[in-house]
Amino acid sequence: MFKAIAFLTRRPDLSHDEFVEHYENVHAKLNRDLLPQIIGYRRNYLDHSSALLSGPGLELDFDVVTEFTFEDRAAYEAMLATHAQPGVGSVLDADEENLFDRSRIRMYTVEVADS
Repeated sequence: MFKAIAFLTRRPDLSHDEFVEHYENVHAKLNRDLLPQIIGYRRNYLDHSSALLSGPGLELDFDVVTEFTFEDRAAYEAMLATHAQPGVGSVLDADEENLFDRSRIRMYTVEVADS
């Protein structure tokens, strides 16, 4: 398995409920339909009121941690190539405009260690 994690921030004009509703009922479905290389797709919505922060001045600047799971790195690379296709990336990007503060999107591949 190979995993990528995205830290995503909602548009400031959307409430938490509006954000979740659109992500779950529109954007997640687009990702599943247009990027078949994704075999696991989990959205973890933050409860900002429950934050335990370890230092002064720290704040959460994202609203959801999204996990994308792939069979392997080759499948991840294939997803990136699919996303680069005009009929795919443009559709996803247009919907991201409805949902995210795109200037704050951060996505990383990660090494998973289970205990």
